[in-house]
Amino acid sequence: MTTTDTHVTVSRTIDAPAKDLFEVLSNPEHHAALDGSGFVRSDEKTDRITATGQVFRMNMVGEHMGGEYQTDNTVTGYRENHLLVWQTAPADTPPPGWEWKWELEAQDAGSTLVRLTYDWAKVTDKALLAKVSFPLVSENQLEDSLNALAEQVAG
Repeated sequence: MTTTDTHVTVSRTIDAPAKDLFEVLSNPEHHAALDGSGFVRSDEKTDRITATGQVFRMNMVGEHMGGEYQTDNTVTGYRENHLLVWQTAPADTPPPGWEWKWELEAQDAGSTLVRLTYDWAKVTDKALLAKVSFPLVSENQLEDSLNALAEQVAG
């Protein structure tokens, strides 16, 4: 686990091949079940993530946004079975700079080291930084996401 002024990273070895984990992560339909923060309610569109530049929309809820809201998530990193990165923004707005990064590193045929990073280093909007107290998602909530991913592939 690593927490700095600009990001939080957690990791865990999961007893599953990287391709099985990536299968779950690249389908936004699974993201609500994986979300340890409780903000993600459902996906608005369930197209599988297959490349950088794709945008997927999620239905969310959180007091920091006054209740229910939607986000557009722009895929900024994609390497099948290895990497999935997206920047999140309120729907119909450009990403303000925070991103989610899932890294998968095969340990052997049946286990994978998974790293999940929540990074807000690129957020430069002073008003947003004053409104949102980063990190909005805790290390424990990220660990809950890793645990949920392990449960999804085991189930």
